Amino acid sequence: MRKSRTFSQYLILLAMMVTLISTVTRAQERTDAKLAQTGMKFLSVGMSARQGALADAFTAVDGNSASLFYNPAGMARLEGIADVSLGSVNWIADIKQYSMSAALKAGDLGVFGISLQYADYGNIDATILANNSQGFLDVGSIKPTAYAVGLGYARALTDKFSVGGNVKFVRQDLGTGITQASYVGTAGSYTDATVVSDSKNAVDVIAFDFGLIYRTGYKSLTLGMAVRNFAREVKYQKESFQLPLAFKLGVSMNVFDLVGFDREKQALLVTVDAEHPRDFPEQMKVGLEYVFMDVVSARVGYVGPADEHSLSYGLGLQYKYFAVDYAYTPFGVFNQVSRFSVRMWY
Repeated sequence: MRKSRTFSQYLILLAMMVTLISTVTRAQERTDAKLAQTGMKFLSVGMSARQGALADAFTAVDGNSASLFYNPAGMARLEGIADVSLGSVNWIADIKQYSMSAALKAGDLGVFGISLQYADYGNIDATILANNSQGFLDVGSIKPTAYAVGLGYARALTDKFSVGGNVKFVRQDLGTGITQASYVGTAGSYTDATVVSDSKNAVDVIAFDFGLIYRTGYKSLTLGMAVRNFAREVKYQKESFQLPLAFKLGVSMNVFDLVGFDREKQALLVTVDAEHPRDFPEQMKVGLEYVFMDVVSARVGYVGPADEHSLSYGLGLQYKYFAVDYAYTPFGVFNQVSRFSVRMWY
């Protein structure tokens, strides 16, 4: 009787979670929403290939140091003593992003981690308006960059409940802005320009991530919650903006637990996230990961609604204390997005 009552309680908890996720996801139209009005969007890009192949539905999954980019609480149950992850992302518009994360287990004190995320926007031609046949003059190029450096902490408070947080310094430099120039050329046909004054367009801010993970105790059913990119408003010379704040709820489970499969031979992880971002409508994210003999992994993810992308695919290989992952995401009118990451632990 006691076991049956406990099982019923977990079913009720799961039903409440699913209802909450469905409610958030159905709230697609918000008349007071301010869409596409956040900055430093590189913070929203998933940096790990494994998570990217699962459509970044990773809020309720115990992970490794890369959890600092998703839900810091996932770092609490670190596999081994130390973990290092490296990742690269070929993003849309020829934007490249790189990441590094490392975590160290400090006994009963918990797990400490560091993270680095860097966005390379490439070189952009700089021009100014001019009264010539082209309508503009070239005045060199600019190279915008952005990065975030974080320090995280996570701890398993009980065998079921884990919490974690991450504080990060975020900086974005849009390059030099031209405010005044002198022209050289014939009247009405300018051919050159000399910059006589410019301005620096760089801002920085302290941002916070935090989250929790709860193992229900029924099979491998796990619930999670995370808040990312909580920070004050940021302002350039005139315009101000917010960071891409996001609130996430998630649920995950190895569904092979329901049919009694040997977890050491194969597993099928199903993970679902409901995400409420600041700057676009709510999304549902679903990921499936099949693992065979703890060596080979095949993954697929779906996110919706989304304008240019929906499905993601990925593969992973693991041998002893080393893992390699790849993810591929078709991105509509843009180039496809590919992610590559490696992980080492001890």
